[in-house]
Amino acid sequence: MERVICLLIGYGFGLVLFAELVAKLRLHQSARTVGSGNPGTANITRQLGIKWGLATLTGDLLKTGCACWLCAALFPQLGRLVYLWAGLGVTLGHNFPLWTRFRGGKGVATTCAFTVLFAPLWGGACVLLGGTVVLATGYLPVGAVVITAAALLPAGRFGGAEGLALACVALLLMADRHHPGLVRALEGKERRALRRKKEGAA
Repeated sequence: MERVICLLIGYGFGLVLFAELVAKLRLHQSARTVGSGNPGTANITRQLGIKWGLATLTGDLLKTGCACWLCAALFPQLGRLVYLWAGLGVTLGHNFPLWTRFRGGKGVATTCAFTVLFAPLWGGACVLLGGTVVLATGYLPVGAVVITAAALLPAGRFGGAEGLALACVALLLMADRHHPGLVRALEGKERRALRRKKEGAA
């Protein structure tokens, strides 16, 4: 029962879309009507700049942290698995918010956050690996999926079969949300991050 409660608490925190709040504040419209239409850090950064992108990222990290820490305080018997349950709930709320007819973000920041909280050293290494992939390829969808795939190892090592199963769910969610971008990347049609100047010069 405590696992279900963690999911529900996480889902509640995930319903707060900071990209929506920033877009409403700065543009007086929904983040889903500007740029790529994704209510996430990357879209807000492209539309409003790094400052507001960082504000969005910070909000998404904090909501994940707050949900995880609250659940850890309520259910210490779950050990570090509590971070996976609560974090997965946040990601579900972020990706499929009830109040927007289940049209939400892609859950990269929330997934990174609970991965690091679950296993700080290993989770940090997964995030660095994904960041390196983005720097090397320019493809954000590929980096996002690499982070979640790499997290299977620490999830299984420190969380056993249950942890591995939860990490697999997180990977499926990430792959599903980034499927169109992954297909475009394979076709060479995906927009490359951090390559604007080079592409412009070309």
